[in-house]
Amino acid sequence: MTLLGTLGGALQGVLIIVGSPLLLGLMRQIKARTEGRVGPGVLQPWRDLRKLARKQPITPRGTSEMFRVAPVLLVAMTLVVAVIAPFVTTASALPAVADLFVVIALLVHGTVVLALAGIDTGTAFGGMGASREMTILALVEPTALVAIFALSVRVGSTNLSAIVSSSLAEPARVLSPASLLAAVALIVVVVAETGRLPVDNPSTHLELTMVHEAMVLEYAGPDLALIELGSAMRLSVYLGLLANLFLPWGIATDLGVLAIVVGIAALIIKVSVLAAALAYAEVFLAKVRLFRVPELLAGSFLLALLAVTSSYFLS
Repeated sequence: MTLLGTLGGALQGVLIIVGSPLLLGLMRQIKARTEGRVGPGVLQPWRDLRKLARKQPITPRGTSEMFRVAPVLLVAMTLVVAVIAPFVTTASALPAVADLFVVIALLVHGTVVLALAGIDTGTAFGGMGASREMTILALVEPTALVAIFALSVRVGSTNLSAIVSSSLAEPARVLSPASLLAAVALIVVVVAETGRLPVDNPSTHLELTMVHEAMVLEYAGPDLALIELGSAMRLSVYLGLLANLFLPWGIATDLGVLAIVVGIAALIIKVSVLAAALAYAEVFLAKVRLFRVPELLAGSFLLALLAVTSSYFLS
């Protein structure tokens, strides 16, 4: 643990918590403008969270502690990733934990606790959403692991900070076939894990199509606010990982004030550009049928395997 890693981790945690709802508002605003509407404004997600936080929490009868602790666990696990992953600085607050397998496990556990909470309610929608989410997760998790592992082959380490530092030292790796294939595979992972189109529609409550929303239908008040905040944080974390693993320029490598400021600005710009591109693409995409989603995810897994194969041949 270094001073740079500790300071970077603290800044990253604050940025992800404060900026994630703003990022969601930016995406909604871009979609509205593209569709010819005015839109609610970038600050609307924060207004929604404030409104939900003031409401009375409601707990369905017969639910266990899993239903009550799931929102807290979702935010906590995502916050840990936000602190230890290399977003603003290459140094990590906990270098031993900033590992590919640990980070993916923490993000996946956030999805699992929500699925368990959906099952815990005993409702048809909760069980349906949980079963769909687990079907998607079964293909998303190995794809994410293999895609990032393809970047670690030539580095000789699965530590995310080492991977980012290696890309900074050898910029040509970013344009290698392995990196490009892994980037496409990870983009599909981000879309699937964050419930975006064409895998899921975050703005619908249509019973036959929803996945994420079906698991959280029974939540209200502060618990729902935590889930909405956790979901926004997961989107920011995934986009941040995608940006810095494949476009690491601007990330701080020393403790200088200018380097830290540039690292913060670079993270905001890269994540905002990726979010804007995703929002713009969603305007022209339709949700695919559920039985076609495994085909899409299997294709991304194949790309990740090809990326690993290319890395071995090039190393």
